[in-house]
Amino acid sequence: MVKKAESIRFDYNNMMSVYVGAKEGLTDKDINAVKAKAAEAHAYFKANRGTGMMGWTELPYNQTEIVKDILFTAKKIRRKCDAFVVLGIGGSALGPMAVFQALCHLRHNELPKSKRKAPKFYVEDNVDPERMASLLDILNLEKTVFNVITKSGSTSETMSQYLIIMDLLKKAYGEDASEHIIATTDEQKGNLIKIAKAENLKTFFVPSGVGGRFSELSPVGLLPAAVLGIDIKELLKGAAFLDRACRKGDIRSNMALAAAATQYIAMNKGKNISVMMPYADSLRLMADWYCQLWAESLGKAVNKKGETVYAGQTPVKALGVTDQHSQVQLYTEGPFDKVVTFIAVDKYRAEIEISDGCEEYPSVSFLCGHTLNELIACEMEATEYALTKNERLNRRITLPEVNAHTVGQLLMFFMLETAYAGAMLHIDTYNQPGVEEGKNVTYALLGRAGYEEKAAELNARPEKNPKYIIS
Repeated sequence: MVKKAESIRFDYNNMMSVYVGAKEGLTDKDINAVKAKAAEAHAYFKANRGTGMMGWTELPYNQTEIVKDILFTAKKIRRKCDAFVVLGIGGSALGPMAVFQALCHLRHNELPKSKRKAPKFYVEDNVDPERMASLLDILNLEKTVFNVITKSGSTSETMSQYLIIMDLLKKAYGEDASEHIIATTDEQKGNLIKIAKAENLKTFFVPSGVGGRFSELSPVGLLPAAVLGIDIKELLKGAAFLDRACRKGDIRSNMALAAAATQYIAMNKGKNISVMMPYADSLRLMADWYCQLWAESLGKAVNKKGETVYAGQTPVKALGVTDQHSQVQLYTEGPFDKVVTFIAVDKYRAEIEISDGCEEYPSVSFLCGHTLNELIACEMEATEYALTKNERLNRRITLPEVNAHTVGQLLMFFMLETAYAGAMLHIDTYNQPGVEEGKNVTYALLGRAGYEEKAAELNARPEKNPKYIIS
C-alpha cells in the first residue's frame, strides 16, 4: 500500500484571481462554469477507456506476462552488452529518454561499468549523418544491442537507421546479426513485423490501441528501462496509483481533471503557450516528452464535428534554475499568453552543503552554511512569486522524491490531463493529420512508389525568387 505522502501533488492556487489578480486569474465562477463540461469529458474517458486508441489506459494492469519476458530479456542484455541503443523517433524516443534521465545516474554513461551495472544508453532520434557517424565511432558492435522501435514499421527515420545498422551487423556477424537487434512494433501490421519474422529477431509488441506518444508504459519504454535496471513494476504501480486516484469526475478531487479544466479555461482566456519547467535535472527530459504529448494531441484544425477550431496550446520546455537566466524575463514581463508549470521535488537524492569562504564578500558569504537543495528550492519559490506578482498564471506539480513510483504517477498524470483536455475541446486527441503532409512530401522527394502525384504537386511549385535570397 502506497502512503498518501508518496503521492504527487497538484497546486493551482496561482492560476486563481485571488493570487494572480482579477484581470488574468481564474475565479471559482470560471471553474463552476466548466464543471459540467469537465464531468462530461471524464464520463467520455471512463466509457471509452481501453477501446480504440485508448488502450494506453490499461497498460498499468494488463502486462504481467509481458513484464516477465521483458525482465528476462533485459537480464540477458545486461549480462552480455556494454551498450544498448534505441533507434526511434517521437514517442519511441522521448519516453525512454525521459525515464532514463529521471531514474538513472545523471552521468550514467560516464560511470565505470562496475558502478552503473547496466549498459551505456543511447537514443538515436534523428537522421543527421554526423550523429550516426559519431555513434558508430564509439560503439563496439559485438557488445551492443539495438532496439528498433516503430509501430508502423515504415517510419523513414527509424527504418533508415535499421538498414544501416543491420547491414553493418550482417557484414560483421553474418547470421548472428539477429542477436544484436530487438524489434518493438505492431504485432500484425506494418513492415517491421515482417522483417522481424524474416530475420528471426526477438520482438516485443506495441498494443494496437496505443499510439506513440502514449506508449512509454508499453514495451516501447519498459524494455529500455528494464535494461537500465529501472524497476518497471514500480513504474507501472505508480501509474496505476495515479489512475485510481483520478477515477472521480469531480474537479475538486481529480487532480488531472482539475489540471485539464484550468488549462481549458486558460486557453479560452488567450493563454496559448504552456511552459513546462522542472526544477530538477533528473526531470529535464520530462518537459521534452510532455511537449510532444501536449502538442501532437491537442493541436488540431478541426473538431469532431468537422468544424474549424484551430485548437491547441504551444508547449515550451524550460529548466529551473538554468532558464531563469534566459527565458524567465519574457515570462515575467512579456505577453500575458502563458501558463507556467513548475515541477518541484521535496527531497532530492543527494544533499550538497555550500562550503564556507569569501567571508569578506557579504554578497557571496551569505550562501555559506546553506545547501544547494535550499538554493534550488528558494529559486523556484522566488520565480513562482515573481510570476504571480506580475499576474502571470502558474501552477506546481510536486514529487515527494524522484523514484520509479512517482515517475509512473507523473507520466500517467500528464496522459490523463491530455485526454481530459482533448475531450473538453471535442477534438480527436489521438490522430495527427498535420504530421502526415510532411511525411508524404518526404516520400515523394525520395521517389517512393505511390507518391507520384505528390511529386508532381511539388514540381509545380513556383521557383524561389533570387531577389529574396541573400548570400
